[in-house]
Order: sequence, then structure tokens, then C-alpha cells
Amino acid sequence: MTIHRKKIVVAVTGASGAVYASVLLEKLQQLSDQIETVGLVLSDNAKDVWEYELGDRSFEQLPYTVYDKNDFFAPFASGSARFDTMIVCPCSMGTMARIASGVSDDLITRAADVVLKERRRLILVVRDTPYSLIHLNNMKTVTEAGGIICPASPSFYSRPKDFRALAATVVDRVIDLAGLQHKSYRWSEK
Repeated sequence: MTIHRKKIVVAVTGASGAVYASVLLEKLQQLSDQIETVGLVLSDNAKDVWEYELGDRSFEQLPYTVYDKNDFFAPFASGSARFDTMIVCPCSMGTMARIASGVSDDLITRAADVVLKERRRLILVVRDTPYSLIHLNNMKTVTEAGGIICPASPSFYSRPKDFRALAATVVDRVIDLAGLQHKSYRWSEK
């Protein structure tokens, strides 16, 4: 049986929550047998927030091709490259607003536009809180266009032991939404 290996875009914006992106990228490395390629793009603010919150620039050592935020020659800037899934983690409200409005002013928003027009999977891991009516309306617009809003709201029933384990409760849901098979805490399973 041939297993379809996924092509995934991961975009990291400047919203607080770099730990979510770090844990996601680490887990995707562990699932490499299910993944053909991961394309990574970080906004300028994402790099600054990552360094501030995590105290390092470990995103520079990841085994993925990192694309400049203005590189419209990146493969996932076109639907012909057939990337299956795009995960924006964390997703700022500004990025979500541009996606909801169809404003493709950088590679992140262009790739999201492509994923939506091709009817592929777009997952926005929104982090900001509380939500204004504008945020909620943008979430509604993205959802109606076929995107998935996955708020970075950690769960506690698995009794996470540290900061990264807590972030993993969100990331594990994102990985499920991306259609990847993995082991994680499942409610009421032994």
C-alpha cells in the first residue's frame, strides 16, 4: 500500500506563543515518515518573539527549507506545487485579518490564499485573547472559506508536567487536524 506523504507549509507569525511553533516543528520532525516536505516561513516579528520568549534562535537550525517572507517564488506560492496543508502557528490577528480579506501581501498570506482557493487544509492557531467582534468575524470568514480555527487553548486533563508539555496539548490537536498519525493523550483511553 502506498502512503501519501504530505507536503506541509508552516508559517510562524509574531503573535506570542513561539513555544507552540517550536513544539510543532519538533513533532513534525518525529513524523517525517509521513511527510514529503515542510516549507517554513517566519515573519520578522516571529523571529524576534521566538528569541525573546524561548531565549534562542533555534529556528535557524531546523532541517527545513526556510523561505523569506517576501519570496513569491517559494513552491507553495502556487497551487501547482500541491501542498496539502498549511499551519499558521501561532497566528496573529493581523495575519488572520489579511487572510480573511484575501490580502496576499507576503508569502504567508499568499500561501494561505492558495491553500484556500485549492480547497486544501488551512489551520490557523490563533493565540491572542480576548477576541473582538472583528476577530470573531474574521474567524467566521476563514471558516466559511474552508479554513480551520484552532485556538491555542491548552488542555489540562493530561496533566502536563511542564511548559512544552502544556503547549503539546494544542500541537497534538493541530497534528490531528493536519491528518497525521501520532501518539498522544486521548481522553478516556488507557
